[in-house]
Amino acid sequence: MDRMLVVVFDNELKAYDGSRALKALDAEGSISVHAEALVKKNDDGTITIKQAGDEFPIRTFGGTTIGALIGLLGGPIGLVAGAMAGTVAGGAWDINRAGVNADFLNDVSPKLTAGKWAIVSEISEDWVTPVDTQMEAIGGTVFRTARRSVEHEQYAKDVAAIKADIAQLKAEQAKSRADQKAKLQTKIDNLNKKLHAKLEQAKQASQQQKNEAKAKVDALEKKAAKAKDEAKAKIEARIADIKENEKKSSEDFEKLNEDVLT
Repeated sequence: MDRMLVVVFDNELKAYDGSRALKALDAEGSISVHAEALVKKNDDGTITIKQAGDEFPIRTFGGTTIGALIGLLGGPIGLVAGAMAGTVAGGAWDINRAGVNADFLNDVSPKLTAGKWAIVSEISEDWVTPVDTQMEAIGGTVFRTARRSVEHEQYAKDVAAIKADIAQLKAEQAKSRADQKAKLQTKIDNLNKKLHAKLEQAKQASQQQKNEAKAKVDALEKKAAKAKDEAKAKIEARIADIKENEKKSSEDFEKLNEDVLT
């Protein structure tokens, strides 16, 4: 199962130990790490990225699920420049893009206080014991949640709302005087522009998901080629799961595209 993982530590040394332990679990096939960053919570509430897991398939965070999650953990102030300056843009992040929900953030935030360190990661794991055992032995507090993929649902709701507004204006326009029709048409035109802008946003998000899925699959296929027996079977199952999720995501976008164009 794909999960978003945050492990909070009291200090830098423990955080780096936790990062090494996570990499070891990935290397042995117990889990698959798709993206990882080591971060510090600053006194002003912002987040500094201290280390990025460049050996994992998702190597840059801008616009990605893990980037969105890091941004949310930094709060509305956004991110400050750190070792990965320029990789993640600060600002308001869409919680849907982060693959988590508000409950998860509400659990993590009280623990990730000023001066604390954390591993922020996207992983696939078959059971929680390997990660929990390693992290707790080091002194980490583990938070995890199944990665949510609700962007297309939100886009679909937005599109439906805009189309409903357009339909209402058209109905009103049909009953209006000539001098009112032009004003209503301007509003309809503006909503149509908004509708197609929303579709373009969904298209970009869909492409980003495709890119992430391909990076994950490519990395896992290389590991599967070298793995044996149970470890190989686990990795192959994770590959199949990623492909199935990406297929569903693509189908959701195609349906959204059809809704806009009809």
